[in-house]
Amino acid sequence: MNNNKKFGFTTTILHSDRQKPIEHGSLHKPIHTAVAYGYRDARELAEVFQGKKPGYRYGRQGNPTVSALEEKITRMEDGLATLCFSTGMAAIGAVVQALLRAGDHVVSSSFLFGNTNSLWQTVNLQGMPVSFVDATDVANVEKVITPATRMVFVETIANPRTQIADLARIGELCRERGILYVVDNTMTSPYLFRPKHVGASLVLNALTKSIGGHGNALGGSLTDTGLFDWARYPNVAESYKRFAPVQWGMAQLRAKALRDFGGALGPEAAHHLAVGSETMALRIERESSSALALAKMLDADERVAAVYYPGLPLHPQHSLATELFRAYGGLFSFELKAGTDCFDYLNRLQLAIPASNLGDTRTLVIPVAHTIYHEMGPERRASMGIAESLIRVSVGIEDTDDLLNDFRQALDQ
Repeated sequence: MNNNKKFGFTTTILHSDRQKPIEHGSLHKPIHTAVAYGYRDARELAEVFQGKKPGYRYGRQGNPTVSALEEKITRMEDGLATLCFSTGMAAIGAVVQALLRAGDHVVSSSFLFGNTNSLWQTVNLQGMPVSFVDATDVANVEKVITPATRMVFVETIANPRTQIADLARIGELCRERGILYVVDNTMTSPYLFRPKHVGASLVLNALTKSIGGHGNALGGSLTDTGLFDWARYPNVAESYKRFAPVQWGMAQLRAKALRDFGGALGPEAAHHLAVGSETMALRIERESSSALALAKMLDADERVAAVYYPGLPLHPQHSLATELFRAYGGLFSFELKAGTDCFDYLNRLQLAIPASNLGDTRTLVIPVAHTIYHEMGPERRASMGIAESLIRVSVGIEDTDDLLNDFRQALDQ
């Protein structure tokens, strides 16, 4: 494969393993289970530890199978470099562990995945105040920025109500102020959107979701887009400044978040995720088209109170989603009108499975207020617009007509 030729998204992912020599002509990078790596020359071992020479030190900081996945993700996101972690939450935690200090201020979208919201609450208690704002308007972000603001964190499409952050204008604001801009791309995936195009500094992906896509492996990643000027960031330790400034962020993340914090991705999971990623575009196209059909059907049904999906013309950020994303994705949520119990409705579904994952090949549904957002309490849920009857749907790759019939028959009963 010609390294200099520009190929399409899927072709690039499919053949990325073969960009470097691969053992025994394997088509996939093999699973390397070794934890320790030996060297014939002790001086070479020292040079690897000091960062003077490429190589592997210990399984917590790097693994050939994981490295192959990291290269795939870097290509997906058109980034500079990627680090993989044991879960998506470990990747978010890595940002806190490696790049924030006591007294630093974080601005976050208030429309967040429940566990991310919980993490920011913990960070707030640890002496790093977090301001939650409606990030659909950059003005709300700008209002709360202080001299201590080190990071702005947003999701591309919020889970579960599908609000879309003012991505490009927040990127411009962060660039002007020298603030780290972290974008969680999980709900869109690199196939539908590249946050680098709106100025993201770091891009986060929960690999468990659309990238892996089969619900068989946990994982998370952080990609440095190469856009952030790490020389302006005050929290880089002197020991990592021996590298070129463009490498400072990844060097500190690898040391502080992998070596010290230990959230490493295992090789078996990395292999599952890498193989799953090869069909990502095919899966997401099917999921997106089925989600649009389902959202339209439910939106037209008088027994449904509301449907939240960026592909619907009345969605508040429909125009923005159309401008930024290749398609509208496979996630939506809807509310049933009073008189229809959400649990009874879910129990009548024959194909859609009550489960908490996203981006799976199977369609998954969950009563949001009673499960993944239960811990927040009614007041916080209300501030996020999460009704008691809200059902989140992660659309799979089943035949579209079968899904339409399933959701319709559950209403008819």
